[in-house]
Amino acid sequence: MKDLDRPATSAVPNDMGWASDVAAEMLRKLDIKYVSLNPGASYRGFHDSLVNYLGNSAPQMLLCLHEDHVVSIAHGYAKVTDQPMACVLHSNVGLMHGLMGIFNAWCDRMPILALGATGPVAADKRRPWIDWIHTAKDQGALLRDFTKWDDEPRSPEAIVEGMLKAYQMATTRPYGPVYVCLDAGLQESKLERSVAIPDPARFRSPAAPSASEVQLAELADMIAAAKNPLFVFGRGSRKQEDWDRRIALAEHTGAMVLTSIRERSVFPLEHPQHAIPPAYWLSPKAKEVVKGSDLVVSFDWVDLNGLFLQISRKTADTAAKIVHISLDQALHNGWSMDYFSLPPADLPINADPDVLIAQLLPVLQKRFAKRPATRSSGKSTMSPPVYSAKSATEIMPRDVEIALQLARGDRKFSLAHTNIGWGGDVYAFRDPLDFLGHDGGAGLAAGPGITVGVSLALKDSGRPVVSVLGDGDFMQGVSALWTAAHYSLPALYIVSNNRSNFNDELHQEAVAKIRSRPVENRWIGQRIDGPELDFAGLARAQGVEAEGPVKNVPDLEAAIQRGLKIVEQGRPYLIDAHVVPGYATPPLARGE
Repeated sequence: MKDLDRPATSAVPNDMGWASDVAAEMLRKLDIKYVSLNPGASYRGFHDSLVNYLGNSAPQMLLCLHEDHVVSIAHGYAKVTDQPMACVLHSNVGLMHGLMGIFNAWCDRMPILALGATGPVAADKRRPWIDWIHTAKDQGALLRDFTKWDDEPRSPEAIVEGMLKAYQMATTRPYGPVYVCLDAGLQESKLERSVAIPDPARFRSPAAPSASEVQLAELADMIAAAKNPLFVFGRGSRKQEDWDRRIALAEHTGAMVLTSIRERSVFPLEHPQHAIPPAYWLSPKAKEVVKGSDLVVSFDWVDLNGLFLQISRKTADTAAKIVHISLDQALHNGWSMDYFSLPPADLPINADPDVLIAQLLPVLQKRFAKRPATRSSGKSTMSPPVYSAKSATEIMPRDVEIALQLARGDRKFSLAHTNIGWGGDVYAFRDPLDFLGHDGGAGLAAGPGITVGVSLALKDSGRPVVSVLGDGDFMQGVSALWTAAHYSLPALYIVSNNRSNFNDELHQEAVAKIRSRPVENRWIGQRIDGPELDFAGLARAQGVEAEGPVKNVPDLEAAIQRGLKIVEQGRPYLIDAHVVPGYATPPLARGE
């Protein structure tokens, strides 16, 4: 993207002249490569600094059409890199648009450096009307309950301090979004003195916490004594060496493994010790695996108590010994319930799970020889890629997964997103970038922007990016595709289109059953039909090549091959696939 959106002149000032230049210079010093934004007058000074002081390079701006996408693109980028990019939100109104995206990143524990603006804070500098409604006291209060830290600097030197602190906080585990609000009046103030910017290397985030020798010894004892250990891997890094150590730990101990479809790929699904394909809820077989374990070790499993709640409401009576390794409690607060219900833990360890595994593995290797996985059949638990019975004339949601598995073969794809209809039992994750996880807070409109961010991070990597989106998620986030088209960020977008808010149809059916009312009415206020949405037309309106609706599997397979060719040429492509309403794994509904 080096030749895109270049300033009219390459000459840029040698020295910072305005306070907003300080903020721009900080992004460069922090090695921020990209900054996504939707323009707003509240940060016009900062915008000028990005263009006319930095030359729109290091970082480069990515223009977005909605603040939702400004944040979700940064979210997707972080999913691949475990590093933040910057995003800018205009005043209070742009921030309110972007709040859902920040909440998604918060729930997903992803690092984002969000910048904003307000004011001018000084009343005498405000224009009539517009500057008054776009000035807020303590603007950070809007998102303080779902960010790690926020700041509103009052001087050029405070901008340096605030941005160093924000970056340090975002990149300290557990990761999360941070917010720095730049006063419009301060941005447009001419510098009256030179501003020193120290070397950011002296303000690095600390290393992730490790376990104590006492904790390691106790955990090693518990694993040595266990006959049927179960390792549940939740959040984990994208580093190949961490992936390899997880495999080595499972193989050395003979433990069975569970992973979650809500999290990024952390363990190979085709491995014979992977007990059951990942799903949103425990299958009957998965419940048997959990119940048959005498030791459950959680490596930052999200909602650990919810795992046991699917078996018994009396989780405190769980017979197995439980170890919970996580740093997540550092982010828990009283506003959001994203900390989930309190799990029992015989050994809670406040450590980064990948750091702990690196400590634990050599201890166990020294202590005892490699154990056989007695509960494993020695074969993968993944299902063969067999289409549904009527695939010649229709598409079931699971057929989309099968078609992608067959199209992929032995190639490396990066699956940026899946929808609720994803089965999870055919498309195997084989390395850390095979799957980038859920959108975090389940906020619709995130999927398209997250996919753009993933494709930005993987641009020129040689890995095709593929995303499967629900129709509700896509239609609320469609304008994110303009950014993909403008910056030539290739990805194959497949809309699994059931023409309904189908998840809510199932909820209405559940309520009707509880109240002995007609379930036949569940569709009212849910179906997206009459007129039918032209998703391919909506994509083309953003500059993205598209086709559909595709209504049977042979046509879907052909469309995927056409789409992959376009993606390999460096352009995005969209397929509107009409699927039969339904899910491979029906969601849980309250009261059932």
